Amino acid sequence: MVLQRMAKKPEKSIVEFKFNLFLHRLWLSLKFYFHMINRRHIRIKVMQSLYAMLQSKNEDIVKEEKFLKFSIQKLFDLYVLNLNLIAEIQKQAEKKIALAKKKILATSEDLAPNTRFVDNTCIHKIRKSEALKEFTKKYKLENWDFDDEYVKIIYDELVKSDMYQSYLKAENVRFEDEKEFTIQFFKSFIAPNEKLAEYYEDKMITWVDDIPFVNTWIVKSLGKMNYKKDFALGRLYKDEDDENFVKELFTKTILKHTDYENDIAKVTPNWDSDRIADIDMILIKMAITEFLHFPSIPTKVTINEYIEIAKDYSTDKSSYFLNGVLDKLAKNFKKNNQIQKIGRGLL
Repeated sequence: MVLQRMAKKPEKSIVEFKFNLFLHRLWLSLKFYFHMINRRHIRIKVMQSLYAMLQSKNEDIVKEEKFLKFSIQKLFDLYVLNLNLIAEIQKQAEKKIALAKKKILATSEDLAPNTRFVDNTCIHKIRKSEALKEFTKKYKLENWDFDDEYVKIIYDELVKSDMYQSYLKAENVRFEDEKEFTIQFFKSFIAPNEKLAEYYEDKMITWVDDIPFVNTWIVKSLGKMNYKKDFALGRLYKDEDDENFVKELFTKTILKHTDYENDIAKVTPNWDSDRIADIDMILIKMAITEFLHFPSIPTKVTINEYIEIAKDYSTDKSSYFLNGVLDKLAKNFKKNNQIQKIGRGLL
């Protein structure tokens, strides 16, 4: 660690000391800053755009590429909406408590309510997040101000649950307990809510496939919360390479996809191209693009990724079919020196 190295060299100047201390603190902060979308979900997004473009026989690559990037950006909107929903449900609880106190015949419970949920530090950190507030305002994601029925529905389900009642009665609740409750609350009442899923689908058709992915990242975001730190809003891409990966995988596949059909025909002599499922054909073409044009991605990684995607998005036998076809293609490309990978063990 930086601080350990500094301890061994007391002769360092005060300027060097401060600089190293800055680097150490920066490193610590980066540990809690995480990206949202991974390479597999990028591949799925590209696959969907390629499928839509080829099915519609649309030749406007620029337009489709813009929509692809737009759909990925909207994925982040869904992430923010879910975080705001957690916050709004706590606000709903606050409103209920305030109204109960104003009753003409208020009970002792109304006047001295259990405020454990409205005091939940984890949710308060989400509400206080400046990054979340700025993004919400910039992209006008104040959905729950207008569609508050979903807030009320989930709140009502929550307060009737045994989980909620147990949380209110628990003793010596620490921040970690508050965090665990918030995670379970999200996983049990928000993530599986069918009415909410229908609402999201109506807002953005591509969110149908994004919901499970975003739910996973919400749980990760909550799990990384730290009592001493502000809530860290995840970023969309890990780095610039991942952002460029979207464009390059899409454009290189669509520009070369007809050329790839000859390569595919050579390793599927007993199959007419019409007999290969459309999704399987697209996944194979995307894999070929990675074989030939992405020197930093190992061929084994490419094959495994598209096999896994096929399991979720194509036929029952597609993963086995892709495994055989991609293995043969990779061997042919290597034999003809068409695959050039950078680094050890990347073939």
